[in-house]
Amino acid sequence: QVQLVESGGGLVQDGGSLRLSCAASGRAFREYSMGWFRQAPGKEREFVAAISRSGGRLSHADSVKGRFTISRDNAKNSVYLQMNSLKPEDTAVYYCAAVRALYYRIESRDYDYWGQGTQVTVSS
Repeated sequence: QVQLVESGGGLVQDGGSLRLSCAASGRAFREYSMGWFRQAPGKEREFVAAISRSGGRLSHADSVKGRFTISRDNAKNSVYLQMNSLKPEDTAVYYCAAVRALYYRIESRDYDYWGQGTQVTVSS
């Protein structure tokens, strides 16, 4: 069992930056690959980024490549999403997710544990 708590969301202007954090409690965080997803009002949840349990393999959605970076610190049981050059279309609730697997997944249905989400709002 893994409990996930996101933080770091907020209101930022177009072009600004935010760093999201996801703190995991429970056992064996290093056995879980992690992902970030987001959901805007009236839209389906979409993949943003994912990282393997070792941190050696990463994936980012095309819409955020070059602007967002996922990372993790297994010693701190945490995963992060550094978001730069934010755009109004990045406005959404951002969710952290975990799956007990060697490699990351990009489909939300493959993840077993989810956080409650953190709101990111980018004003134009």
